[in-house]
Amino acid sequence: QVQLVESGGGLVQPGGSLRLSCAASGRTFMTMGWFRQAPEKEREFVAAVRWNGGLRYYDHADSVKGRFTVSGDNAKKSVYLQMNSLKPEDTAVYYCAAKGRYCSGSYCYSSSSEYDYWGQGTQVTVSS
Repeated sequence: QVQLVESGGGLVQPGGSLRLSCAASGRTFMTMGWFRQAPEKEREFVAAVRWNGGLRYYDHADSVKGRFTVSGDNAKKSVYLQMNSLKPEDTAVYYCAAKGRYCSGSYCYSSSSEYDYWGQGTQVTVSS
């Protein structure tokens, strides 16, 4: 049985940092990503890590580039999201997602419909 479990969310002041973790069980994945959903908004892509043979690729949404950094360990079935310089507009529920296949294009890794498994989500609130 596949499970994705996120941790690390919480309340932080603007300009602060948080690190999210996601641990998978049941199998390994070639693409793992982070999405977020704010109240009354659609779920949006945040970042992804992809493994293809011995190569590893990192992808970030434009809105978080330079502030967030995704990383992952395929052997440990884990993906992480280091979030720095947080802004109030980063407030959302953050979801970990995983896909068995390697995503070769941006549509694949940035589209929520392409992922096979999802975590339960962790709340991130940026507020003073």
